[in-house]
Amino acid sequence: MSKAVVAFGSNIEPERFLPAAVRELARRVRLLAVSPVYQTPPVGAPGTPPFLNGALLVETSLSPHELRWQVLRPIEATLGRVRGEDPNAPRTVDLDLVLYEDRVCAEPDLELPAPDLLRYAHVALPLADLVPHWVHPVTGETMAQIGARFAAVGAAFRRRDDVASLLRALVVRPGPAEP
Repeated sequence: MSKAVVAFGSNIEPERFLPAAVRELARRVRLLAVSPVYQTPPVGAPGTPPFLNGALLVETSLSPHELRWQVLRPIEATLGRVRGEDPNAPRTVDLDLVLYEDRVCAEPDLELPAPDLLRYAHVALPLADLVPHWVHPVTGETMAQIGARFAAVGAAFRRRDDVASLLRALVVRPGPAEP
């Protein structure tokens, strides 16, 4: 089994679509942990509603390609995500594979680690909270170090503990040991 980090976001009814996405994901992989959820301004789309963003630590036997193309993208489609020409358009849900253990991949249909981790606070800060000691396999920095670079921007983000609590309720907890 491998561990991966999936970033999530929504700015169309996020209180509805994020729990729905996490429930769907929990049917296909094991959810280990949920980051805090942040309300963030939209990137490149002024005048659109703010996003709710966070990240999930998952465990899976799927390959990175299978996770992205057979799980994440179909969940987005099921929940009404429409991918158009504008990559910053409002969306019901966005599920992005950001890290898959220490894998590095630079293929046209999959890039790991996801480049947005080094570009955007709304990706870096939830990962810094969720897996602070994980090391970026290219830069050698920890997620905490990457997140620290975005601290000034992140100060304007508002934590949404109400949404994070809903999502944390969906995380699988280990049960008692079998006798």
